[in-house]
Amino acid sequence: MDETRLVHIVDDEEAIRRSTRFMLTTTGYAVECWESGTAFLKEVRHAAPGCILLDVRMPEMDGLQVQQQLNERGVTMPVIILTGHGDISTAVQAMKAGAVDFIEKPFEKAALLSAIETAHARLDRQADEAGRGAEAQVMLAKLTGREREVLEGLARGLPNKTIAYDLDISSRTVEVHRANLMTKLGVRSLSEALRIAFAAGLG
Repeated sequence: MDETRLVHIVDDEEAIRRSTRFMLTTTGYAVECWESGTAFLKEVRHAAPGCILLDVRMPEMDGLQVQQQLNERGVTMPVIILTGHGDISTAVQAMKAGAVDFIEKPFEKAALLSAIETAHARLDRQADEAGRGAEAQVMLAKLTGREREVLEGLARGLPNKTIAYDLDISSRTVEVHRANLMTKLGVRSLSEALRIAFAAGLG
């Protein structure tokens, strides 16, 4: 297992923090513990990326409020909600807000490790997508403003005629721009060009 896999445990019960940290470190994870949601939120901007084990019932701010704050601040670390109270409505709320999983205390080791694996897989996907997005932006920087506008039109599913009308140029000119941008992007098909456009956030 990758030693850099990090888990943030946010729970106000010291016994839970201790036992969960022991379980995870002996399995090969790096662990950071936080005794409250507010303590974690204060430092989250500087916290190393990992998944978050977030207790629901905490003083000051409960887990759902912390999760909402993370979402509002654009923190995309995957969250696993922990609760000692089998509260289905809380589970639904947490999942709707993007939680990876919802685990009841006392939890089984296998269930927790499975949820953490899922969370880290999501983290990997986010990193891949960010990498692909950055790569796509670099590729689009090769295009002229007009070529980019044509690609934006294609990414929105518009036919050449409509793009030509919107940009006040001829269909033939759209075709020339389309051929040029495909050459610059190093692609042979429209679908390949669109994949780059979508990765860069066009359309």
